[in-house]
Amino acid sequence: MLALKLAFKNLIGAGLRTWLNVSALSFAFVIIIFYNGLIDGWNRQARSDTIEWETGSGQFWHPTYDKYDPFTILDAHQPVSDDIQAEIDRKNLVPELIVQATAYPQGRMQSVILRGIDPGQVILKLPTDKLLPSDEINYAIIGERMAESSKLKEGDRVLVRWRDKNGTFDAREVQIASVFKCNVPTVDRGQIYLRLDVLQKMMNLGNEATLLVAGNGFTYKDMAGWNFKDLNFLLSDMDKIIQTKKAGGSIMEGLLLIIALIAIFDTQVLSIFRRQKEIGTYIALGMTRSQVVGIFTVEGGAHSILATLLGAAYGIPLFLLIGKSGIPMKAATVTDLAVADTIFPYYSLGLIVLTIILVVITSTIVSYLPARRISKMKPTDALKGKLT
Repeated sequence: MLALKLAFKNLIGAGLRTWLNVSALSFAFVIIIFYNGLIDGWNRQARSDTIEWETGSGQFWHPTYDKYDPFTILDAHQPVSDDIQAEIDRKNLVPELIVQATAYPQGRMQSVILRGIDPGQVILKLPTDKLLPSDEINYAIIGERMAESSKLKEGDRVLVRWRDKNGTFDAREVQIASVFKCNVPTVDRGQIYLRLDVLQKMMNLGNEATLLVAGNGFTYKDMAGWNFKDLNFLLSDMDKIIQTKKAGGSIMEGLLLIIALIAIFDTQVLSIFRRQKEIGTYIALGMTRSQVVGIFTVEGGAHSILATLLGAAYGIPLFLLIGKSGIPMKAATVTDLAVADTIFPYYSLGLIVLTIILVVITSTIVSYLPARRISKMKPTDALKGKLT
């Protein structure tokens, strides 16, 4: 208790020097929380959007299907069994048929993926209800990125060419029934969605699918002929990118923290040099060297407590304002990740507590390093203001 009282008394007495150090440390404290909160908020938003638009609660893939290998798509399909069809009828599964094709918007050639999907599905947010049944018109829906790259808009017709299961090329015009807005690029870019039954007829495949998307109401069970892919697998690429972003940001955070800690270190060195007589007096009055070292260590570590309070004073209003308005982002600038127009940071209690612990421990260690020299000082020399 005595060490704390002396430490805070000396800190307040140091005046501007103390508050400069505290301000630098509080800035690093706020930046660490803000950046990690931004990444966590982006991660939560990206995972949520990807689950809602693409993955559902998991997927069953045809054994040969690999979304990173286009050569597997042609043969990656198989019939839907009666048991699976029962789950589809209960809206627990959504079958998708995936086909490689070429589109010719305005006479240009563009590689696309045709995705057949049940228009009555309720698991994914895709506006599949726009895929109206028609004997004359093959309706399709596309995303905004696809519409921008192909220069297509609602009501336009575009010729698509594909190769059916027998290897025969065929072509047909489809009409864009709707252009939807989606934050998940893999759902949008280069994708054209058709009715499942229409694409099955185009491919001469009957009741076949490439993958099955599971909804929240589906209870997992092993289905012969299908490989289950859970969310850990489906979102693994996103998780790796998020971890990379955090690692990159930690370099900037570390530099800011080191700058603040160097200022505290220099202050402690100067303080010990200038206060030799005070140190000698403490020892002469009966304090042990470890107690005196403790006073200066606590004094340096107390910078972190003041920095936390100062950071909270201006950081909390700032975080509340950003949490309410969000941070505008341009999704087009990050083409491989799900990025919303506005990202809302997420500040977890664990993040705040860990940051406080990090700042307190590092500042205490940095304060202890120069204070160790006190244990080697002789009281008589210290009282004379001489270092040995």
